[in-house]
Amino acid sequence: MANFISIFRVLVMFVAVYLIYTCQGNAIAYTWALILTIIAFALDGVDGYVARKFHEESKFGALLDIMGDRIVENTYWILFAVMGWLSILFPLIAITRGFITDTIRSAAMEQGMTAFGKTSMQKNPICLFITGSKFMRISYAVAKVLAFVLIITAQVPVCPNREIVGTIGFWAAVFAIVFCVVRGLPVVIEAKYLFEPKTEEGKENA
Repeated sequence: MANFISIFRVLVMFVAVYLIYTCQGNAIAYTWALILTIIAFALDGVDGYVARKFHEESKFGALLDIMGDRIVENTYWILFAVMGWLSILFPLIAITRGFITDTIRSAAMEQGMTAFGKTSMQKNPICLFITGSKFMRISYAVAKVLAFVLIITAQVPVCPNREIVGTIGFWAAVFAIVFCVVRGLPVVIEAKYLFEPKTEEGKENA
């Protein structure tokens, strides 16, 4: 069920993106796109809750969750750049960060580690807090949702004070992209030990 929700949220996002891209200036379509965007991000928390509730946690589920996050997040960054609502730098930064961290995490998974949870690849307490703590993960999710929702809201023709909402949305996007980079730095910082030769004892512990 948790994995189904992770996949379903991607489908919901695609519908929202389709409405935004093909129905430009249509208040009803953009309103629906806004609602679907909120649902897509809300489901990101639901899949984790369901996995814990029904004891469905798995490395595949963790990988699927990260993959879903990447698809949803990067698609919105790209869409906003294509629509001219944000600079092309936003998706370039997000995608580059994603490629770097996911490549490192793939190496970690080969050694039996995951991005989050009890088998997290992060060993330093500070790095673990930045990348894997519930507080930081929720904070980053809220930052993204706030930015994306405000940016879409500012494009709805019937939205009052569209310019103000758009300005707030832009700075929320700046904060979110900086947050994105900051949360990726610990993965890079602690990547070195993944490629160091393992002792026999280290191999057994891994």
